[in-house]
Amino acid sequence: MTTEPSNSLKEIKTQLRLAMNGTASASMREKGLTYKLNFGVELPRLKQIAAQFKKDHELAQALWKESIRECKILAGMLQPIDSFYPEIMDIWIEDMPTVEIAEMTCMHLFQYLPYAPQKSLQLIADDRDYQQICGYLIISRLLTKKADLQERVENELLDQAVVSFISGSYAVRRAVMTALKKYIVGNEQHAFMLCRVVEPLRESGDDQAKALVNWVTREVSLFFS
Repeated sequence: MTTEPSNSLKEIKTQLRLAMNGTASASMREKGLTYKLNFGVELPRLKQIAAQFKKDHELAQALWKESIRECKILAGMLQPIDSFYPEIMDIWIEDMPTVEIAEMTCMHLFQYLPYAPQKSLQLIADDRDYQQICGYLIISRLLTKKADLQERVENELLDQAVVSFISGSYAVRRAVMTALKKYIVGNEQHAFMLCRVVEPLRESGDDQAKALVNWVTREVSLFFS
């Protein structure tokens, strides 16, 4: 690492120690958010720290390699988009320590990548948890921005969401529900398509399949009652 990014990294760590919040850190541990090192610095303060530095690829990569919660979050804030190639994204996702970091990285970096729509479909078709979680979180962000989905993409999303919900972990199911909520909110056609996709599961003997049908029915009624 060159001198300037190295100095920036040292300055960031100093500021993190000064902003340390032991109560917040302890609360996160109690909720199951386990990190090798967690200063408990809240998001508004992290944004203030990030605003003091220019986006820099070398600095962001160095931050991501740190086993520190706040450094991982700041890495997503300070990583330039044009130098963040798909193979680097794969490495970051494989190194994702918690769902919180996945959410923060999708919010501050992944959703803005030019290849995000295509990559998200690849991720949700993966059989690994964090790949699927990141894929659905990216899709949720894109849908929040009212991004139009091609019919093929819609079909892939809905078909894969059913598979992920039924066979995935609790964290994956949560990510699926987040994406499907964004997909149907304010859009009756999307709600109809989702209901049509899950309807064959109504007679299923699988508990998760039944849970998905019940959840979709409830969410659609809430949005369009």
